[in-house]
Amino acid sequence: MRKIESMYQSESIDSHQLLRWCKLLEYDFFRLYSQHLILYSSPTKKDATASDKKTSHHLPAFRKHIYTKEIIDFMLELINTGQKTRQEIITEYRIPKTTLYKWIAKHTDTN
Repeated sequence: MRKIESMYQSESIDSHQLLRWCKLLEYDFFRLYSQHLILYSSPTKKDATASDKKTSHHLPAFRKHIYTKEIIDFMLELINTGQKTRQEIITEYRIPKTTLYKWIAKHTDTN
């Protein structure tokens, strides 16, 4: 029990241990982490030239157009509870306007 508490309180955990916990608990902690990266990664340079991209030694950019059900539900909940406006979601999370409006249309109750 102390070892579990120690792991919980630590700043980081070895990926092999985390994988074992994922299997034991049948929960994908790696997906949770990757969703965090997608939502909170820093904005990419829009004005970078082709030569800058070739010589750049930065970390690879994450594909912003991969949205899990959890991310979609999170965004829609922010809108439905009034925590954020549609425009705030588009601006802060860099989600294309058409994508957000498709989510809203798809998940809005028509009753």
